[in-house]
Amino acid sequence: MRRLAGRQFSAAGGRVFAVVFKVLKRVRPDRPIHPEGVALVGTLKRYGHDSASGIPWVDSPGMEHVTARFSRSLGLPDAWPDILGLAVRIPNGEKHADVLLASTGASRAGRFMLTLHRRAAAAVFTTMMPYKGAAGPILLAARTLHAPTRLPAAPSSFRRALGTHQWILGLYYARPCDAWTQFATLALETAPELADTATRFDPVRNPLFGTSTYGWASRLREPSYATARRQPPSSAGR
Repeated sequence: MRRLAGRQFSAAGGRVFAVVFKVLKRVRPDRPIHPEGVALVGTLKRYGHDSASGIPWVDSPGMEHVTARFSRSLGLPDAWPDILGLAVRIPNGEKHADVLLASTGASRAGRFMLTLHRRAAAAVFTTMMPYKGAAGPILLAARTLHAPTRLPAAPSSFRRALGTHQWILGLYYARPCDAWTQFATLALETAPELADTATRFDPVRNPLFGTSTYGWASRLREPSYATARRQPPSSAGR
């Protein structure tokens, strides 16, 4: 009975989010949220460590060349604070994983609460919803280790401030109520000759390697993701 109620609750939440996305899509046919962003490229270096997360990719050493996008979620005026987003695409042969992070708190409660910022380097980013690994639910997080400035969140100002420098972030994992453990470093820079990217990042269709999505999380996210993926009439058939 409790499981059925949980399914109904998450499905209802997913329908609500989908309605919101449909409304936003009338105003922003291409991207209902995160309308403007900054295309980034970089390197993700994993250390490997003894404290196993239950996700082999997190626990093992390695390096990947990634693409990413930094953006403001709500698309509010540049002078206003906004929920910030960082999407990272990680290749693995012919496949790839998409990791989506949003600005939240870092505490045990705060990591599930979205926060608004004017500066990218001041934000902590988390996945908010956990991955389903072999040892249970795992969250990922990122925070700035080094940046040339505090990096204003407005896309054009962000690009100018980063310039030819790197934005270096630590990547962390944690169980929902545990402390964060750093497992990697992510070094990002602006993509050459590309201000923004048309890439659509989708963590439901492209989960992190060795993980899956919890049913309740998929029911919450997939309806709005499907709405966002839908092409506007003017671009259908292109």
